[in-house]
This record gives sequence, structure tokens and C-alpha cells, in this order.
Amino acid sequence: MSEMRGVGIGLGVAQGVVVRMTEASPAPENTPSTQGADVERTRVREAVAAVASELTARGGSAGGSAQEVLEAQAMIAEDPTLQDEVDTRIDDGATAEWAVHDAFAGFRATLEAVGGYLGERAADLDDIAQRVLARLRGEDAPGVPDPGHPFVLVARDLAPADTALLNLDQVLALVTFDGGPTSHTAILAREKGIVAIVGASAAADLTTGTSVIVDAAAGIVTVDPTDDEKDRADERADARRSADDAPLTPGALADGTLIPLLANLGKPADAADAVERGAEGVGLFRTEFLFLSSAQAPTVEQQREAYRELLAAFPGKKVVVRMLDAGADKPLAFLNDAHEENPALGLRGLRALRASEDILREQLTALAEADAATEADLWVMAPMVATVEETQYFTSLAREYGLKTAGVMVEVPAAALLADRVLAHADFASIGTNDLTQYTMAADRMLGSVAGFQDPWHPAVLRLVREVGAAGARLGKPVGICGEAAADPMLAVVLVGLGATTLSMAPSALADVRRMLSTRTLDEARNLAELALAADDAAGARLAVADATAPLPPHQQKETTS
Repeated sequence: MSEMRGVGIGLGVAQGVVVRMTEASPAPENTPSTQGADVERTRVREAVAAVASELTARGGSAGGSAQEVLEAQAMIAEDPTLQDEVDTRIDDGATAEWAVHDAFAGFRATLEAVGGYLGERAADLDDIAQRVLARLRGEDAPGVPDPGHPFVLVARDLAPADTALLNLDQVLALVTFDGGPTSHTAILAREKGIVAIVGASAAADLTTGTSVIVDAAAGIVTVDPTDDEKDRADERADARRSADDAPLTPGALADGTLIPLLANLGKPADAADAVERGAEGVGLFRTEFLFLSSAQAPTVEQQREAYRELLAAFPGKKVVVRMLDAGADKPLAFLNDAHEENPALGLRGLRALRASEDILREQLTALAEADAATEADLWVMAPMVATVEETQYFTSLAREYGLKTAGVMVEVPAAALLADRVLAHADFASIGTNDLTQYTMAADRMLGSVAGFQDPWHPAVLRLVREVGAAGARLGKPVGICGEAAADPMLAVVLVGLGATTLSMAPSALADVRRMLSTRTLDEARNLAELALAADDAAGARLAVADATAPLPPHQQKETTS
């Protein structure tokens, strides 16, 4: 028996035999075409069209954030600039296979160097290229195997197209030896409720047929477990299923301190699932879905109906709507089409909205009208606020439209460090831990090469959270968490210990976080937060908290009770 460590997603535990992910085919050789340029171009176009169609169909079946990712991949596959690069190589005598391989590789390097939104798209290019090459070769695309029995899937990482349609009746758990807690794989695993451990580098040595236990709560893969270990894992899995079937209760600590658990939603249609899972409201409603699929900004009427549908699903409950967060990883031609060397640090969020204030005013108009027609408790917030002046600008504008609760997202370290002054003007703050970590660690969250730095457990990030929490406590202003960090059950406890008053996450994470909070008092949460803050790095913080909360071995439990 041996153990491998990684970052667990959720609190689940599962066991089974390993099946390794199908590896990508080797790169083609650069041999001259014998079929002529016209034939090669036709082959590429047919293959690309087929791959794009397949990705779009998978997205439609998957829904949720997976659909957004897959539809973006389909658009990349048919990108005219990329097609021109392929054609240039074919005109020089290359085969379709080599032209696709070389063009995609060159395009990937260019986009990765840009970073931000394009950096993320660059990471997707490998998967798209492999799918097109497989189609050209008449092979099955690399992806999730189907051994005909339940299994634990082990892979370097999963492409969005693979994660989106995992057969949850067959895939017992997921282990990757690359990736981090904010990777596509981790986000989609949380959304689908898959038992998963990411970044377990030693898992690269696992072979198909090996028996393992995947303990996401501990972040440990146990290889060749004993019968006793298997029995204990089964007992834990059974207990977790029983807890999932228990009546839903409000989020609260063991001492009765209420910590409302809210949902992160991307469109109104997602509301029903959140309500069913016990969401006490919405902590982050992303309005981008209305804008990203349009060549021009949606009308006030279109926006109003979407917001009205959302608010109607939560009568009497808090619904926090984030104003359009465009730029960086969500470029919009009608908002800002200027080329930026580093879009993550450019005209994005509130900055972009101020530059096109008519779009901001139309959004506020639609929200005010939807609020008047429904009974939800509407809160609005501005994204990417960095200064006190920006806070004053947005909150004043929101009140001009009759919106009674206006706040800001804290994603920039400057806003966290001046949280007391920001909250003097804002009604609340909501911490976006994904971007806050990115800017604190100077590590683009869309760039795989620095994924190891993108960890919200890092004490530097936690210190900034503490600054905001402390300012909120002094001024009596709510401080929420709406980044991926809130979906990590043990980190959720730490965040409460740092001053968070609400937590918002993917609906599938609500049960695990609710359960974890119920095991700790506020004093315990604060003590765990201090342990995390005292560490030197993210791994040390995670380990310190894990050690402090680990159950005592049976013999020590007896000594304690005797």
C-alpha cells in the first residue's frame, strides 16, 4: 500500500480500478503531399467542420459552464486566422495532417505568449488539434476510455470536451497528475459532483488495473489498499450519501452562527437546480451570458426579462448580480475591441463599463425594472474595482436608478488593502478569489505554466481576505466570497474564520460545504485561519489545517476518553 497526494475537490471518497486516459497520437511527419493542395484543403475543412459540430453537440448535451467552454472550442476550431495558417502550409506542399499540426502549434505558442483569455484558448488548442488529426487519420479521438465497467479515470488532465460528458455511472472518481484547484477539470468536477483529486504528480506512475481509493477530503490516493481500508471507504461513502438525503438546513457553524450558503449562477435556467440543492439565494449572477453570444449589446427589454426570470426564482431571498465583467478572458467587440498587450491588466470590468457608460446605464435600468416587478432582495455589484473613487462612482450611479444595495467585488489587492475606505462607500464587498489570487501571485489564472501559483490557500491571499473581513466587521458591512475557494469545504471554514459572512459557490458544492461548516464553531474557524496564515505557502497552509482537523487514531481516541 502507498499514498499519493494532490488537491482534493470536495469531500467525496470512492474506490475502484484504474483506467488510464487514452494518450494522444504521435505528431505527423513532414512529408510532401501526394494528393494536391485542393484535396488537402477539402480534407481539413471537412475534418474541422466535423470536430466543431461534435463539440457544439457535446456542449448542448452537457449544459452549464461546460457548454460555454465547448462552444468556445468549436469557435476556435473554425477560426479564419487559423484556417489561413493551415492553408499557407498546404499551399507550400504539406499534407493536411502536417499543416494542422504545425499551424495549431504555432498559433498555440503565439496565444500563450499573450496570456489572459487568449492564453486559456491556447491551452484548448492541443485538444482541438488532436481531434482534427484523429478525424483526418480515421482514428478515434483521444479521450475517455470505455472499458465496460466502473473505473477510476487517471489522466494528465482532461480537456473540457472530455470532462463535459463523463459517464458518471462508470467514472467512479477522477485523478489528474497535472492541473490545479482552479483548472477547468477542477471546476467541472465540482459542478458535476465527481470525486476528484488534481495535481497528484505521482499518479503519472499508476497503471490500468491498479486498485485505488480516492479520498478527496484528504487529497490522498491510496494504492493497493487493504480490505479494512476499502471497508472504511465504503462506510464513509454510504454515510455521505445518507447525509445528502437529509433535510436541507440553512448554512451554519456548530455553535449556531449562521453562514448563508449562496449559489454562483451563469443564467436564469440554472436557478431551479440551485434551489433544489438548498441555495439560500444567489451570491454571484454572471450577466455575461446575455452579451457574449451577441454581436451587439442586448436591449433593455431583453435584459429585463432575463433578470426578472432570475429574481422570480428567489422570492424574499438575496440575489447578487454582477454587472457585465467583460475584457480579459471575455472580450466584446462592442465594448472594447482595442488590442491590449496584457488584457488581464487592461480595460476590463468596471473600467470597460465606464468607457461605455451607456451599456452600464442600460444594465442598471433593466435591473431596476426587474427588481420592481419581483420580490427578491436585489443586490448589485461592480467587477474589478481597484479604487475608492471607482467605488463612489458605481454606488452613486446604482442609487441614481433606485437600486438600494450596491457593492463591489474585491479582486484587486489595492481594493483589499483599502477595504475600510472602500466599504465606507459600498454596502457590501464580495471577494472574487480567482482573480484576487491571480493578481496577488502575478500568475495568469488562464496560463497552465503557472497554475501552481494559482492557489487561494496561499497565506498572501488569505491575508488580503482577512483585511476585507476585518474592515467589514468594523463597519458592519457584509463580506461574501464568490470565487472557487468557497467551494473547497475546509477552505470555506478558514474563510469564515477570516471574516467572511456568506459563501457562494457552484450548487453542487453546497452540500459538502454545509456539512463541513456544521462541524466547526466560529472560534475553531478562527483558530484554523490563524494556522493557515502562519504557513509559508499554499501547501503548508492546507497541510496545517488538515493536520489540525484530522481525526485521532483509534488508540489515541481511547486514551482521550479514558
